[in-house]
Amino acid sequence: MAAAAGARTRGLLWAAVVAHVVASGAGFVKDLDESFKENRKDDIWLVDFYAPWCGHCKKLEPVWNEVGIEMRNMGSPVKVGKMDATSFSSIASEFGVRGYPTIKLLKGDLAYNYRGPRTKDDIVEFANRVAGPLIRPLPSQHMFEHVQKRHRVLFVYVGGESPLKEKYIEVASELIVYTYFFSASEDVVPEYVTLPELPAVMVFKDGTYFVYDEYEDGDLSSWINRERFQGYLNVDGFTLYELGDTGKLVAIAVIDDKNSSVEHTRLKSIIQEVARDYRDHFHRDFQFGHMDGNDYINSLLMDDLTIPTIVVLNTSNQQYFLPDRHIESTEDMVQFINNILDGTAEAQGGDGLLQRIKRIIYDAKSTIMSVFKSSPLLGCFLFGLPLGVISIMCYGICTADTDGEVFEHEGAKKESGDRELTDEGSEEEQEEEKNGKYTELSDGELKQKDIMEKKKD
Repeated sequence: MAAAAGARTRGLLWAAVVAHVVASGAGFVKDLDESFKENRKDDIWLVDFYAPWCGHCKKLEPVWNEVGIEMRNMGSPVKVGKMDATSFSSIASEFGVRGYPTIKLLKGDLAYNYRGPRTKDDIVEFANRVAGPLIRPLPSQHMFEHVQKRHRVLFVYVGGESPLKEKYIEVASELIVYTYFFSASEDVVPEYVTLPELPAVMVFKDGTYFVYDEYEDGDLSSWINRERFQGYLNVDGFTLYELGDTGKLVAIAVIDDKNSSVEHTRLKSIIQEVARDYRDHFHRDFQFGHMDGNDYINSLLMDDLTIPTIVVLNTSNQQYFLPDRHIESTEDMVQFINNILDGTAEAQGGDGLLQRIKRIIYDAKSTIMSVFKSSPLLGCFLFGLPLGVISIMCYGICTADTDGEVFEHEGAKKESGDRELTDEGSEEEQEEEKNGKYTELSDGELKQKDIMEKKKD
């Protein structure tokens, strides 16, 4: 008894601590109303636009409270708030809110959308990056080395004032939501870096660096958007969504990370080697990585891929390529990629009409199966009840049509019989009709008829 009472006491204390932490976090998150529109411009705000009925919004709420605590503890100038977009729909519409939850950082007249994972660390990192200066200077080699260690992908402008720097600033204002932008003088750049000319824009990643070439790489914005990813990635659904903006094909080894068999590790190693050793050949057209498990890729392709396997995705038109034979070596993978580039590899999927119809059917089937799998009783109620009502309605319609045909047949038969009786009549009716005709004859006609009969006799 005493042990049970002690356990209950500890449980109550723990619940009180959790409630206190949540309440404390909520205290750092301000509930916003219609006055926010006029009062916000002097501050930087990180705002969660939510709907009270939204399940994803409810899931985000404790994370959002943690974000409020973290930003306050860091001494950040960013204020954290939340707004019920259903109660203040006009304000939400002005900020371009189309779904829930929507996270935006509001800085002056600019509004930056957050599209990353909904975790505390990722949201806080986004807020700090966007709230700071667009271009962060690197005044010394020590600072350069420190920043380079912290960032897996690092964009740096080297040089003085120029049209290239103006373009760099313009691109930074657009892509600051994804990555940091820095600037440095030539003497701050590491000694191993060789620049063909100044000014220049470089990206440091994958243990090396690459210099932007307008003639080979095209538009600066497109180049930065492509190069903001490492050469090899652990790919998930969110990463694929972001890679869709790069225009690259994505070569993925679909494996089971928990499976240490030779086949799984071999395919992963092959993709890594191609990404590293053939970067100069393929980096403009391909992104490389691996994906853990085949659930997401199967739903994306509406196919049933067995793992381990390799698939190449075209995120721009939803096509995909599968190797026509087993990939046994790096050379096999390189040949497969070359076949895709020269058009000899067969493309599957796509975004045509038939594929869209297939997607609708697949999504409907998946939804029904997931409902029945998670809650059979709910599935029977949601889908069984409407089907039952439809069945009853169809039965009623069919029964009504059959009865109508019977009544119509009997009515036609009766009408036909009446018509026969009317046309032929009974013998009595015919005799009466004959007598009636005689009655209708005039007296003169009767006399003339008698004379004719006498003559005949």
